[in-house]
Amino acid sequence: MPGENLSRDEARERAALLSVDGYEVSLDLRSAVGDAGGEPRTFRSVTTVRFRCNEPGASSFADLVAPGVTSVSLNGRDLDPGEVFDGSRILLEDLAAENELVVDARCAYSRTGEGLHRFVDPEDGEVYLYTQYEPADARRVFANFEQPDLKAPYRFEVRAPEGWTVWSNGAGELADGVWRFAETKPISTYITCVVAGPYHYVTDSYTRTFEDGTKLEIPLGAMCRKGLAPHFDADDVFLVTKQGLDFFHDHFDYPYPFGKYDQAFVPEYNLGAMENPGLVTFREEYIFRGKVTQASYEARANVILHEMAHMWFGDLVTMEWWDDLWLKESFADFMGTFANVGATRFKDAWTTFANRRKAWAYRADQLPSTHPITADIRDLEDAKLNFDGITYAKGASVLKQLVAYVGQDAFLEGSRRYFKRNAYGNTRLGDLLSVLAETSGRDMTAWAASWLQTAGVNTLTPQVLLDTEGGRIAELAILQEAPESHPELRPHRIAVGLYRRTPGGTLERYARVETDVHEPRTVVAELTGAEAPELVLVNDDDLTYCKVRFDETSLMTLRTHLGALTDPLARALCWSALWNLTRDALLPARDFIGLVLRFAGRESDIGVLQMLHAWANAALTHYAAPAWRETGGELLAEGALRELRQAEPGSEHQLAWARFFASVASAGPDLKLLTDLLDGTVEVEGLEVDQELRWAFLEPLAAHGAADESVLAAELVRDDTASGKRHQVRCLAARPSASVKAQAWAQVVESDALSNALVEATISGFQQPSQRELTAPYAQLYFAAVERVWRERSIQIGMDVVRGLFPAYQDRPETLDATDAWLEAHRDAAPALRRLVLEARDDLARALRAQECDAAAGR
Repeated sequence: MPGENLSRDEARERAALLSVDGYEVSLDLRSAVGDAGGEPRTFRSVTTVRFRCNEPGASSFADLVAPGVTSVSLNGRDLDPGEVFDGSRILLEDLAAENELVVDARCAYSRTGEGLHRFVDPEDGEVYLYTQYEPADARRVFANFEQPDLKAPYRFEVRAPEGWTVWSNGAGELADGVWRFAETKPISTYITCVVAGPYHYVTDSYTRTFEDGTKLEIPLGAMCRKGLAPHFDADDVFLVTKQGLDFFHDHFDYPYPFGKYDQAFVPEYNLGAMENPGLVTFREEYIFRGKVTQASYEARANVILHEMAHMWFGDLVTMEWWDDLWLKESFADFMGTFANVGATRFKDAWTTFANRRKAWAYRADQLPSTHPITADIRDLEDAKLNFDGITYAKGASVLKQLVAYVGQDAFLEGSRRYFKRNAYGNTRLGDLLSVLAETSGRDMTAWAASWLQTAGVNTLTPQVLLDTEGGRIAELAILQEAPESHPELRPHRIAVGLYRRTPGGTLERYARVETDVHEPRTVVAELTGAEAPELVLVNDDDLTYCKVRFDETSLMTLRTHLGALTDPLARALCWSALWNLTRDALLPARDFIGLVLRFAGRESDIGVLQMLHAWANAALTHYAAPAWRETGGELLAEGALRELRQAEPGSEHQLAWARFFASVASAGPDLKLLTDLLDGTVEVEGLEVDQELRWAFLEPLAAHGAADESVLAAELVRDDTASGKRHQVRCLAARPSASVKAQAWAQVVESDALSNALVEATISGFQQPSQRELTAPYAQLYFAAVERVWRERSIQIGMDVVRGLFPAYQDRPETLDATDAWLEAHRDAAPALRRLVLEARDDLARALRAQECDAAAGR
């Protein structure tokens, strides 16, 4: 990877030596527009940093990744850039007790979403800039000490092209051609931010009067590209923002500390969002160009609230090093859903959490790269890969379990004390545990050891014994298991629900007991004598983090009556458990697909329905026996079309079924229907085929050879926007042609001309499950190229290529053998690269096991 990989040991040594008093950063971004003369485009960055050294005479270094340095001055002494700058670090020798470093550098604009990203809108030629740093890309924009525990206040000033507006963390104003911004509170480098360009900007305000009569006023702003302005529903963004600010002020007892609250929706963004204080950045896909379901609005609200929670968990109080990344991400993930339910219109957000976020966690926790929530992060490459399902979703799930364990009041009081004691500072695990022990009266050490410091997911299975007449429970026990690789059994606070059918045919809960499960076998004495259930749901109400299994009677009930479950959360938990059974090769993929075909049409929760569509697609693509795939695809397309026609006209369920139908369409009549819907020669009552839905229909048509380059070019004329260009690039790469695949491969693997967004679109189009034979030759090419790509490209692009081009669709033992051979021959490859290949190998091995299970069911 370009740039030096800072290690944890180096960061600790530097933090012990230095403390930073403040930064002044001056950026000249006028070079963002106009002709670059064929040269790489750069901007001037001048940084003045004042810092202290507690060992005068010692040496250290500052971080900077830049094409060139014009001058370096330390304490008024000019240093030779050729001697002290190596491309990523500036050597600082003979430090004084108090120091001033001035660095004048030429920094590069980014096309990978790391550092200062430059985007040219194809619709109108306008240029837009924004920064993205986490974990360590602020050094691509200004010289600094790039680690989270060297906090300092910042003053930014920016020169920008005429007519532009510039934003940063603090409030800014334009005078004499320079944007100058108020000094920030002490914050870490990775959450400083600059956004600049001709953005469409909308304002509002938030006011809060506290019990002592003091008033807090927060200026609110929201922005996007001008081309997206007609679609920008800023009113809803502001509504959720105000609801969130109310909620967190109610619960945190610490006023929002960062002045204004701007939210920028920016193009070609690698992440969902970033919690820069006072200037949160989001991917612009959260501005919806076409009709979407309520699940999309709920997801956006969740992200808005997740980032807002970071203002306290992460920005006000920051982890010391990336080992404790969970101290901000797990909390923000939990708080996003907690606030969504408590403050907004999305009252069923815990159902989405159980169904979608936990699926991410369960997958990550069964990979060979799984790790404790408090991870061992040796360096920045480790840190980059740790923004994963463990740190986010498992961590949030464990916090949900913690709330059940210590009580919500004790949990929130612990949070309040944590903020007040550590404001503008850095913390470790022990700092949080100590306040939780105070407020709960419980010893948190054992809980933390089980939940935070060990890896793996437990499985809970009910064991039901009935009396001799078979009408009542003689004994109900919960069996707890752990995988051999991570044998830890944990304390679980769970609810056990008993369900049976009513005379009206619905499947309802008639008994619920909360209990603690610690041992391999725990008897639930309170349920002895209860009427015999048709369904036992372990972890009812989703209090703990575990995989749920069923006894034989319960599984039989779900096979025939899953759609009769009236409680949406219980239904979502059952679907999640069935999906885990499928992934674990205990339920044939064709059986899971059959359940989706039978019951998904009755699913009222739109988020759960869309998750079922994704799972059914994955079951067909990865877990179904190859010989059954064609049959399974026909069944799914037939079922999707039936549900599409039966759905209420104009409803979000109709839209979801339309998108799912397109994703599984492959037969001639189905492709013709998509073409006719595009042409308008056929209509489905109530279905508006807007521009986003048009592209969703065009991708399968392109992948199956029913939409050629001319059709896609004509569609781009119709939608000549940045979004349209990304869609077209994906569809072009999806075409079933050897020359098309060769060109796509070369554009991604052999060239760095494409931006991050177009790399992602090209990879997405290249990988088509219907083109296994066509892309088979690239398996060997992948293993030949992957180490070079990792070495030469940025870490973000490297991750995209390594993950996205792994030959997952070459799902046969030979590919597994080739992966093992590469891993054996590259034991000294970068650990982060090996981790990505190991994860892909595990997914492939899981797919092969599931295919064997499915094939056995067909015999």
